[in-house]
Parts: sequence; structure tokens; C-alpha cells
Amino acid sequence: MFKPLVLAAATLLTLTACGGGPEPASGTGGELEGATLVVGAKDFAEQNILANLTAELLRAHGADAEAKEIKGSANTRKALEAGEIQLYWEYTGTAWITYLGNDKPIPDPAQQYDAVAKADKDKNGVTWLPASGFNNTYALALASEKATQLGVTKLSDLTGVDKPTICVESEFANRNDGLPGLLSAYGLTVPKDDVKLLDTGVIYTETDKGQTCTFGEVFTTDGRIKALGLTVLQDDKKFFPVYQGAPTLKTETLTKYPQIAQILAPLGQKLTTEVMQGLNAQVDVDGEDAADVAKDWLEKEGLLK
Repeated sequence: MFKPLVLAAATLLTLTACGGGPEPASGTGGELEGATLVVGAKDFAEQNILANLTAELLRAHGADAEAKEIKGSANTRKALEAGEIQLYWEYTGTAWITYLGNDKPIPDPAQQYDAVAKADKDKNGVTWLPASGFNNTYALALASEKATQLGVTKLSDLTGVDKPTICVESEFANRNDGLPGLLSAYGLTVPKDDVKLLDTGVIYTETDKGQTCTFGEVFTTDGRIKALGLTVLQDDKKFFPVYQGAPTLKTETLTKYPQIAQILAPLGQKLTTEVMQGLNAQVDVDGEDAADVAKDWLEKEGLLK
């Protein structure tokens, strides 16, 4: 049987997910006075922005909070489980497939979120706060002039491309919801030598050049897609899962600090795919610091005084 605080938090999350819930926490307060909270971030711009947005809001409400970058999804999740961090932003598709061991994603975003939230809480004691409005799913992209030259608009068109070179991150190269599953779903065969492992930022620039990389792995919320004028191929077989972002934390942490749900609710409501593209572009394209971008945006949106 759940404790009363957990029931109260669950009611709050339900109201927020349905569009109601708390008013934006534009003021500051001491609700979290005495709390020490480390917000984890995987090692890319979006995660660092999200962690700093979260830590900044928590500090505004009295917590001793900091953002901490960790390399890779698996290590970040392990840090949460080990108590090295208290919360971090995760993606529904990642948790459903990588942590919960499912093979098939659920196409409907709301149903996918509900399934992930229930399973992760029941099996692992991890609570998902309400999902945001952005979907940072995977995609393959190429230079727009190259797309015109090859006559490709969707992933199934790759079957007609002679010797394509695909540039991906090491993690994507080995995940079931990454390259192996993609090639299988679309019936594609790409020789190992034609798969290039590169860092995220290099993938975008090399894909734009169109020489080392015919196609590159991209994230749909990445600001470099628009900045470089890349063409994103349509996932016409709907292979890639929905990757809706949401804060995750141990249920015991939320029981101890139920105020976290209310404090972060307005943040999730404001973060759309377009908003994240803009924030990501400030870091990845303009070279701004993630912490500065986060604080400036919170102030602009009235979430900080």
C-alpha cells in the first residue's frame, strides 16, 4: 500500500499530464530547503540544458542542486539507481527498450508514456514525472543537395542507394532501437566498413559535407538540422520509438521531496520540440554555455525571478 505522500504526488502528476495541475512556479521559495540534489545529464547538449534547467529551478526553491554530466545512457541510469544522482531526464523509447527489455515500441506517445511509467515504477522503483511536449527521436539525415541528387525522401528509399555510408554514434550502432534494428526493419544491408563511428557533433558537420557520410544519425530536436539545412528522411515504416522526455527519479526521492513534482511541472509543459531545437541550437551552433542558456530561458519564460 502506498504512503499518503506518494498518493498525493500521483494525483498531482495525473492532473498535470491532463493539462491541469499547478500554476507555473514563477516565484522562488524555500520548499526544498536542506535538500541536496544532483541532476544527471547524458553527455550531449540537450541533456546538459535539461539538467541545468532542472537544477536552476530546484535551487530557486531552496535546494542545494547541481547538474552533473555522465557519459552514456547506461551509466546515467546506473548513477540514478546507485543514488549518485537524484534525478535526470530520460526518454520513453530508451527506457521501454533498453531498461525494460521490450522489443516493440508503442506508437502512441501517451500510451507509450503510461506503459513506461507504470513498468519502471513497478519493477524498478523509478517514478516518471509528467512527460514534456518534445520528442527527441532518432532519424537519418543528409545534405539537402545530396537528397535531391539521390532522389531520397524516406528511409525505404535507401534500398535504391548504391553503397551508402552511414555515420553514427557508438551507442546507436549497437542498440536494438538503433542501427541494427533499423537495417533489419527496412531490409537494408550495409557493409561494416561503410558504417562510420563518429562523435555527435562531427556527424552533423560531415553529413553536411556529404563526403565521409552520405547519411548521418541525427536527433529530431537538434538545432543543427535547421542551421545546416539537412534533409531528414521520413521514417515511413515507423521504426523509431517515441522518445518523449520526462524527469525521472527514485520513488523514495519523490516521497521525501514531493514538492519536486510541482516545481518541475511548468517546465515540462513549456518544452516542445521547437523550443528544444532553439535551445539546442544556442549551444551546438552558437557555442553558448548550457547553464547560461538554461538560466536565460527560465527568466524569459517567467519561471525565475
